[in-house]
Amino acid sequence: MTGLVVCVAVLVLASVFGLVRAPRNGRVRERPGDGAVRLSAAELGAELGERVTLVQFSTAFCSPCRATRRLLTEIVGTVPGAAHVEIDAEDRLELVRRLQILRTPTVLVLDPHGRVVGRASGQPRRADVIAAIGNATGASAAPS
Repeated sequence: MTGLVVCVAVLVLASVFGLVRAPRNGRVRERPGDGAVRLSAAELGAELGERVTLVQFSTAFCSPCRATRRLLTEIVGTVPGAAHVEIDAEDRLELVRRLQILRTPTVLVLDPHGRVVGRASGQPRRADVIAAIGNATGASAAPS
């Protein structure tokens, strides 16, 4: 009987955790202190975009990373002055630690000066990315 009670308690706790965490998955949000973090072109291994840079941390075995890459590539193709940089998290562990990347994909939204102004852990939604681009540039980011 005790085993059954423990099993039910674990299932209830796991369900509550999933329900609480699900709405946050993939949301682009600002975190206190992120704006103080700046990334240079040298750190990224690519040039910053004129208006905004989307930095994606991925790993080879990550299935949502492929979908995120396609989404960000599409968005960057429609937003003038935007750039997409994909970084293999396994190859850049020092940067992963510094930026406290805990899962892949993680997307950072950088303003034109390389300051982190938004962050999404998990596969982001198109509308959230476009809104974050608007916030980073201080203008409407609607595709032209």
